[in-house]
Amino acid sequence: MDASHFVHGAFLCCVWCFKRLFLKSPSGRKRWNVLGAVDFVTKQLTTVTNTTYITSTTVCELLRVLAAQHPDPDGLCPITLVLDNARYQKCKLVQALAEELRIELLYLPAYSPNLNLIERLWKYVKKRCLNGKYYETFAEFQAGIQACLNRINTDYHDDMETLLTRKFQLFDKQTFLAA
Repeated sequence: MDASHFVHGAFLCCVWCFKRLFLKSPSGRKRWNVLGAVDFVTKQLTTVTNTTYITSTTVCELLRVLAAQHPDPDGLCPITLVLDNARYQKCKLVQALAEELRIELLYLPAYSPNLNLIERLWKYVKKRCLNGKYYETFAEFQAGIQACLNRINTDYHDDMETLLTRKFQLFDKQTFLAA
């Protein structure tokens, strides 16, 4: 589980020309926040979105959605969420609700975003719907990202199978020299 903050602006890809071109772009003050959780096994994406801030109450909202999607009346198979160490995810409010809903919170070591699989998803979404595209209005910008997120579970499922794997770079018995 992690959040991505999409800022409304021009996202250029490779631009090269002999003539200087100007692209009218919004100020970048409007952003669309997406707090998401992806199921490692099924690659199912669950999101909560807003245009203000991601806070502990937003995390609690996502926890309630996840608990409703995956009911476990016997308590035999709890949900385990892998989180980074963001302050709004480690607060007592979130931890108390997670305990009440029987959701296990597994925090990653500090400064290790490469271990959080959803970071790969956010990079994929930005590449798929933002790079080289211009959205004139904030509503079009939101619709473009939401359309991409809606297609993650259907059209892009094969891409998710190869993207969201447990393949991490390991350093076994390597010698590292100090710089």
